[in-house]
Amino acid sequence: MTNRRKVVVTGASGYIASLLLPALRDRYDLTLLDVRDTDRDGNPVEGIQIADLTSRDRESYRHHFQGADAIIHLGFTRPADRNDLIAEYYAEQQNVEMAFHIYQTSLEENVRRVVVASSNHAADYYERLILAGKWDVVLPQQRALSDNFYGWAKEAYEHLGFVYATGQISYAGMHPENKTVRGLENVQIRIGGPRDTDLDTIPKGDLQQMYRGLAVYISQRDLQQLFIKSIETEDIRDENGVPFQVFYGISGNSQAFWSIANARKVIGYAPEDNSEYRFIEQIREHILASRTV
Repeated sequence: MTNRRKVVVTGASGYIASLLLPALRDRYDLTLLDVRDTDRDGNPVEGIQIADLTSRDRESYRHHFQGADAIIHLGFTRPADRNDLIAEYYAEQQNVEMAFHIYQTSLEENVRRVVVASSNHAADYYERLILAGKWDVVLPQQRALSDNFYGWAKEAYEHLGFVYATGQISYAGMHPENKTVRGLENVQIRIGGPRDTDLDTIPKGDLQQMYRGLAVYISQRDLQQLFIKSIETEDIRDENGVPFQVFYGISGNSQAFWSIANARKVIGYAPEDNSEYRFIEQIREHILASRTV
């Protein structure tokens, strides 16, 4: 097919990419970027091109953005010692700067849309209130609040993406007389729990953590659908005309405490899975175990 969209995927050797790539390879012409060409287990990932998107030398990777319709930004860097809070801060600061590189290069190269892997941790302060029975649901439109550096960085990605979406950041290029102001369309997906094994790792009988695991789950096919519709939906403008959205990345879970109403409305997200049905046996085991504690 000659009319396939060209999509660039950053962080293409990571775990989230491994869930998305089977569907993306069938649908798009992909450019896969990462600092390594193997996954965490050392298995080669087909098609990866090495690019360090944390580098301020954006000319070294600009060519990958040229002619792209969309960018899926999954790239992420972490400190060598995750128990070192100072190192963690600087790593997250680097992640924010990498997001800037993605947005600015996309704007300069006339990329239509960027879809970013944000995280539920962008607003994880509210989760503690929910689990303590002080709060009921988190809406994507609420102010994002976190109590850790990882969540703070994800919140910063989102806010920076909004800045670019407003159209107030413009680039004249080589011909200032032709300067146009446009918003860089972007979607921030606050991914929840994309693993089928989470309920198995929770201590048997811990109903609070079971509830959390059920609430945040997203299946592989729902994750794929959410990213694909975030790329392909023509109009993602908010009520003020800004092409910017924050969606929670969860399945249609009965126990959900994050709202996906806007994803259903704006891009027609229709999750096929529900954690309460998918993990019915694990739920039964946890409930029985809780009665013997």
